[in-house]
Amino acid sequence: MASPQLAPEVTTFYTSLFDEGSRLTSSADGRLELLRTQELLRRFLPEAPARVLDVGGGTGVHARWLVADGYEVRLVDPVARHVEQARDICPAELGDARGLDAPDSSYDVVTLLGPLYHLPEREDRLRALREAARVTRPGGLVAAAAINRYSSVFEHTALAHLHHERLRDSITDILATATYDGRRGFTVSYFHRAEELAAEVGAAGLREVEVFGIEGPTWSLLKAVEQSTGAPPSEELFQSALTAARLAEPYPELLAASSHLLAVGRNPD
Repeated sequence: MASPQLAPEVTTFYTSLFDEGSRLTSSADGRLELLRTQELLRRFLPEAPARVLDVGGGTGVHARWLVADGYEVRLVDPVARHVEQARDICPAELGDARGLDAPDSSYDVVTLLGPLYHLPEREDRLRALREAARVTRPGGLVAAAAINRYSSVFEHTALAHLHHERLRDSITDILATATYDGRRGFTVSYFHRAEELAAEVGAAGLREVEVFGIEGPTWSLLKAVEQSTGAPPSEELFQSALTAARLAEPYPELLAASSHLLAVGRNPD
């Protein structure tokens, strides 16, 4: 198949500047994201064994625990470095979320736990979601993660530099436009509101759509402690942040405080 058409800034970021393989294990808020993603997905996953397509699966962080749980996982990612690393865990190949090389209705579950982050155009995001729905069997599960529109406010406050003019202006632009151009720090990105994510998943033809705040409303406290002390937060603080994420689930108004959002939906039978 043709090489994935990915923004060159994204390829450079994940190939040369950032280690995606350690993101969810090297910080307390990353560990919270991983634990909560596992916790949420396990509520909806069919019993193992079932076929899972991990689209944009990076180095296989989520594929690893899915395989350990007994699922048959195949991973697709547009970054060659990621694919090579993921092959130690499961079958993996280069691919584009917007044009999957898989037959209709061939998977029980499709996860997109990263592609929507880096597709700033709505039509591209809908193409990725529709492709996920296409290759999922009737009644099967599609799960898609997004970066919350407001996460950068919490993150850069925790890092204690939001008041600097350059950061303030950059975050102001993100809040106004929902996009980041990748000029420094992070790469080309899109930031969702919860209701927008739900609408896009529904527009792809999926039903029974639910949206969750992955890390909950107090994840940035973990980041602030690490930033200010240079040490991980206490286990008591971590468990309190985890409890806060669970307690926040029935309250949609608290979705805006989470760093990432997770939408789940099902293909019509």
